[in-house]
Amino acid sequence: MSFPHLDAAGRAHMVDVTAKQPTVRTATARGFVRCSTEVVTALRDGTAPKGDVLAVARIAGIQAAKSTPALLPLAHVIGVHRANVELDIVDDGVRIEATVGTADRTGVEMEALTAVSIAALGIVDMIKGIDRSVVIEDVRIVAKSGGRSGDWVRPGEDAPGGAR
Repeated sequence: MSFPHLDAAGRAHMVDVTAKQPTVRTATARGFVRCSTEVVTALRDGTAPKGDVLAVARIAGIQAAKSTPALLPLAHVIGVHRANVELDIVDDGVRIEATVGTADRTGVEMEALTAVSIAALGIVDMIKGIDRSVVIEDVRIVAKSGGRSGDWVRPGEDAPGGAR
């Protein structure tokens, strides 16, 4: 098995995508922030001491999608043309889903994963004074479309934007 991010000597390098044609591509990632009943109540009631937790997390996730190449050294600088971060408060925490889109030469899986991860960290930062035992769980790509490998949905996952 060859890895395109390794050169002939086995050293990491950025893959050359210069010759690839831009195509429309999307990726959706999901994750979960598990927290106490006290935090869930504060989120639902809007009484978290630091303010609107979900608004901060949503904006942090969108900004993270646009900043991915600055965080991951082998990620390509691409035009992020769409970044949507949805947060759903449930009884044991917050579900996060981020969908990122582009019309570029490489996919947006890393951008979607970064958006979910940073949105989750935004939640932790905003609620850590209420519950220090909060846990970020199960950050994963659930779907992608476009590019050479085409469309893919993780087995057992609902379609992006669907009910879980």
